[in-house]
This record gives sequence, C-alpha cells and structure tokens, in this order.
Amino acid sequence: MGRGRQKAKNTKVARELKYFSPNTDLNALEREIGTNNDDPQYEDKWADLYEDDAEGGTTETPAAENSGESDSSDSGSDGSSSGD
Repeated sequence: MGRGRQKAKNTKVARELKYFSPNTDLNALEREIGTNNDDPQYEDKWADLYEDDAEGGTTETPAAENSGESDSSDSGSDGSSSGD
C-alpha cells in the first residue's frame, strides 16, 4: 500500500516540474550569460596552432589528392568513352 502512495507523490512532483516552471530571475540569468569577461582559465591556448593546421592541411591535402585522382579518373573516363 505504501508503494502506491509514494509513486503517486513522485508522479505529482514530476508533473509539477514538467508543466509548472518555477519563477526564474531573468535579470540574474541575463547578467550571468551576458558577461564578456575573458577568463584566461577558459582560453584555448592552442587555438592559433589548430587554425594554422586547418588552413595549411586543407590547402595541401585536397590539391595532392585531386591531382592524383584527376590523372586516374581522366584515364578511366577516356577508357569508358572509347568503350561506348
């Protein structure tokens, strides 16, 4: 019998939390989110290195792959054209 009451209480609490939100201090939330303090603790010290790698890697890798793929795909397309 006691388990049924406890389940009913838990259901009631869950329903209240789901459908009835508590009063939120929106001004405090805005102050917390809107701060523009650059905290060195959260600064990405490796950001410059990753940007350089991304720029250099994307520039070099596709050029090397495309030049190799172009040669093989051109010869493959020539062979399929002559076959038709």
